[in-house]
Amino acid sequence: MRAPIATGVAGLAACAYVYAVDPSTPGHYPGCPTKIFTGLDCPFCGSLRATHDLLHGDVVGALSLNAVTVLVILPLIAVAYVLWTYRRWRGEDFSMTFPKWATSALVVLLLVFTVVRNLPGMPLGTTA
Repeated sequence: MRAPIATGVAGLAACAYVYAVDPSTPGHYPGCPTKIFTGLDCPFCGSLRATHDLLHGDVVGALSLNAVTVLVILPLIAVAYVLWTYRRWRGEDFSMTFPKWATSALVVLLLVFTVVRNLPGMPLGTTA
């Protein structure tokens, strides 16, 4: 159980830092390399600010910054962590495999989201 506990503590520490230090304020976090070098928003641009808003209870604000992070990525991380911890608690080995269709669907979703969020005037969680 050491690994799930250490991961949970590290995750909570990261969340505490993101809660306390606003990612909208320049100088505390590195910039997105995709945004810096291409000027385009990657599928994860706005994720830190969305997480900050979620931690402060602003779900609408978080969704407006990065809907994919809020609706897909963070829930996937939470489910994977819970499954990992549960299986380790029971003494079972844990190896997570995703069906190829699910992996393909996630990649397609991220690609489509990247294209859509870089079109001018697009709403619904595409603001970075």
